[in-house]
Amino acid sequence: MSMHYKASEIVGVNPIVAMPFTPDGEIDERSFVALLEHLALTGTQGATLFGIASEFPKLDDRERERLAQMFVSTLAGSTLYRAMSVTDHSTELAVKRARYYADLGADALMLLPPFFLQPDAQAIQAHIFAVLEAVDIPVMVQYAPGETGLAITPEQLAAVASRYPHAVFKIECNPPVAYTREFLARAPQASVLNGYAGLYMLQMLEAGGKGVMPGCSFTEIYTRIYRHWLADESDQAQALHQAMLPYIQRWMSHCEYIIQVEKTILTRRGIIVSDYCRRPGWHLSAEDNALIDQFISQFHLSTAGNHR
Repeated sequence: MSMHYKASEIVGVNPIVAMPFTPDGEIDERSFVALLEHLALTGTQGATLFGIASEFPKLDDRERERLAQMFVSTLAGSTLYRAMSVTDHSTELAVKRARYYADLGADALMLLPPFFLQPDAQAIQAHIFAVLEAVDIPVMVQYAPGETGLAITPEQLAAVASRYPHAVFKIECNPPVAYTREFLARAPQASVLNGYAGLYMLQMLEAGGKGVMPGCSFTEIYTRIYRHWLADESDQAQALHQAMLPYIQRWMSHCEYIIQVEKTILTRRGIIVSDYCRRPGWHLSAEDNALIDQFISQFHLSTAGNHR
């Protein structure tokens, strides 16, 4: 059952759940459950399935349905809000999927607007409106122009915010801060989260954002930063973020790069069994692997069953 969250309650650290595969490319359900159980112990506020970091384009319909059911049921007893991304490029299918996820028990949705074959602004707006009108749970409207090639103006997003109070906005253009300030100047009531591996996490919080949606392999670092920020411990928050920044700046140079890195970190921490990514993917170099080991050691990331 959904907890009936308000848009204003979709805040904090909300990692995108990685998709564990076996070494031969099949869904690893046991690792998927282990990963969800791990996330529930990291102090995060929410978790989202079927984002770009979940490798959603590489899943078939049966897998997606099975994973959605497992996601909702596994986290049913946790304090995390459970969000699932609606990525269909057909408005009709997006509406059906949004209703299905809401009925299944999702606490919130994320919506990737259609971009394939470059629909015009009116069609994109109609798609977003249709999904928002189909459900009454919070919907995080995703703006990821680097990944989709789709440009949405702050004015267009503000029109969505004024019309739909249950809309939340995941803004991950690069850089996102000026865009967010302009958007919030037009829609000061809106809730904003930022993705992009948390590169701009603190700047976005200072600009009026409410949270961050990174990957899920080192969620604990983001939760530490967020707790420092909530406690007005800006020096500690800045120091921790600055220490992490060189790593995520490098890994975010390509989306498939950081997806593979996150999987490898999860594997080395013993949270999932294999770091396999469905092809096409990214090949890590010896230097990459050494850097991952350095990262895990520097931030004292625990192994499975030893959460800090």
